[in-house]
Amino acid sequence: MTSEVRRQLLGGAAASLALAGLPAWAQNAASSRTTRLIVPFPPGGPVDLTGRLLAQKLTDLWGRQVIVENKAGAGGIVGAEYAAKAAPDGNTFFLCSIHHSVLPSLKPKLSYDIERDFVPVSGGAMFPVILVAHPSLPVQSVSELIAYAKKNPKSLAYASAGNGGGTHLSAELFNMLAGTTLNHIPYKGSAPAMTDVLGGQVPLMFSDAPTALPFIRNGKVKALAVASTQRYSLLPDLPTMAESGLPGYEAYSWAAVVAPAGTPKDIVNQVSKDIVKVLSLAETRQRFHEAGADPFPTTPEGFAKILRSEIEKWQRVVKAANIQAD
Repeated sequence: MTSEVRRQLLGGAAASLALAGLPAWAQNAASSRTTRLIVPFPPGGPVDLTGRLLAQKLTDLWGRQVIVENKAGAGGIVGAEYAAKAAPDGNTFFLCSIHHSVLPSLKPKLSYDIERDFVPVSGGAMFPVILVAHPSLPVQSVSELIAYAKKNPKSLAYASAGNGGGTHLSAELFNMLAGTTLNHIPYKGSAPAMTDVLGGQVPLMFSDAPTALPFIRNGKVKALAVASTQRYSLLPDLPTMAESGLPGYEAYSWAAVVAPAGTPKDIVNQVSKDIVKVLSLAETRQRFHEAGADPFPTTPEGFAKILRSEIEKWQRVVKAANIQAD
């Protein structure tokens, strides 16, 4: 046997071993050895953080490169349109967010349908929403805020990360249940919204936890309540909205993995199991918690039910608050 033939045989054996190390779905996918996770927002935000943590852990698990591809624009629409057109071969997944459960109510003529054009894979992360106030606002609790807002109707404003987003809808749900008329000031992202709250230009914000936590901890804003049904593990002394006198109030932001419609079911099921596996790792949970988020693993069927419930819930809020698209 010549050295050249031996080299080719050994090379082929190594390639076969490498392929055997991949999940079965990856062996049968298209020839690309890279999996893309489309994130519809710029780098640095909570959804992007979720995508990068998942990409890193799935790369480690599969031995196959998983990369985050940011396709930002139009409040998540650009990325969704892009991902919906991707080949359903197991090489492309999309990280949708709460925005994509609200957009159907705001923009009924979208070029894609988040339920029809995608198949659910698994939840990714959940971000508690926290009601924060500038220290100068003379209230120390939700009940005091409601009383103050009713005594000074339409004089209080709140900042949000953008029109129709999760933090905007959280505030409008508050208005509905509390009977207040807080005025909305939308920004292009959580960071600029929080900047104006820190500066005192806007007194209130319904903020995702990753954005708010550093400023709650250093005392630059005061937290009044968390919007989830259970107390937040990183702020255990902070009451929930329900405990603060608004029973039935529940709001949070989330990010979840879906795939282009037509992606084979065996691939979807395997990737879902693997996402649940990496989200269950102690290191993954710790990194999410450090960033102010909670892992949010689900089955494909479980997330399908959550998505349908979210679409219906926010549709009611959009209609009641007469929220108009930009």
